[in-house]
Amino acid sequence: MGRWKPGAGDRLREAALSLYMERGFEQTMVADIAERAGVTARTFFRHFADKREVLFDDSSALEEKSLGVLAEVPDTASALDAVAAVLDAVARMVGSDRELARKRQAVIMANADLRERELIKLTSLSAALADRLRHRGVGEIEASLAAETSIAVFRVAFSRWVTATEDQDLPDVMRETLDRLRALAAAG
Repeated sequence: MGRWKPGAGDRLREAALSLYMERGFEQTMVADIAERAGVTARTFFRHFADKREVLFDDSSALEEKSLGVLAEVPDTASALDAVAAVLDAVARMVGSDRELARKRQAVIMANADLRERELIKLTSLSAALADRLRHRGVGEIEASLAAETSIAVFRVAFSRWVTATEDQDLPDVMRETLDRLRALAAAG
């Protein structure tokens, strides 16, 4: 086993996703992933806490990037404009490889525990955004609404993007989805 070869984390991610697509998440064991990636199970656990984290290990980087973007938004921006800037940055971060995103999403949607895990990660992001908005002086209700709205827009836009047959960029789909929400709110 080439456990000292560089890029083990990437190989593990690729192997895991491939096996999840072939066999299903529940039927894939850590040992299978490690073997496919050409490393030991011990090496797997140096990179990931468990086989779910292969799909979710970028969540902390996504939250960090989101909060960093929010900190750069001028204080004069509305809460919704602030989260729009976050959505744009998130779209650029996760929207670079639609085929990979499609595979990941297919694995998650095929497993109730993974769907739950995704919702937990998104809820955590929403709470962090709401907290940061409150620190910016946004009211309690407005901060919560803006943060939850950003998650709803992200989920709808991401789903539209991964299932689209035409070639669109995720940032464009994200902006269009947010614009539709704004139009819906204005019409109400």
